[in-house]
Amino acid sequence: MSKLDIQDLALKFLDSANIDGFSFDCLIIPSEVEVLQITLNDLEEVPVYLSMTDEQILCICYLWHEDEINGSKKAELMETMLELNVPMPLSSFAKIGDRYTIFGALSSQSTFDDIAHEVVVLVENAVEAMAALEGYLK
Repeated sequence: MSKLDIQDLALKFLDSANIDGFSFDCLIIPSEVEVLQITLNDLEEVPVYLSMTDEQILCICYLWHEDEINGSKKAELMETMLELNVPMPLSSFAKIGDRYTIFGALSSQSTFDDIAHEVVVLVENAVEAMAALEGYLK
C-alpha cells in the first residue's frame, strides 16, 4: 500500500460523502511542514490540524489559551487532564506554547479510513473535553 500525502488526504476527505455521520471541509496550510486543516460539518468550531512525517501522522485540536484558565483552579485542571488521558479513546492532552491541545497520532502507513476515524474521534473528544473542563476556565 502506498503512503498518502497531504494533497491525497485533502482530496479523499473532500470526496467523502459521509464518514461516521460527518462530511468534511479541508484547507491546506503551506509552511515548512504542510498542514491540513480539517473541519467536520456541524462541528466547524473545532478544526483538526493534521501534519505528516515519514513515521507518523499527527492530528491536533486546540482547546484554549493559558490566559483562559482560572488561576486558582489550574493545578486541579492539570490533575483532571492527566486522569482523563487514559480513558479518552485515541487522544491525549498536551500543551504547545501557551495553547492547550488534544491530539492523536497514527502511523504514516495508516489507511484513509483509519485517519478519518481518528479525526472524527479527536473532534468528538475535544468537544467533550471542552464541555467537561469549562468549569476550570474564566
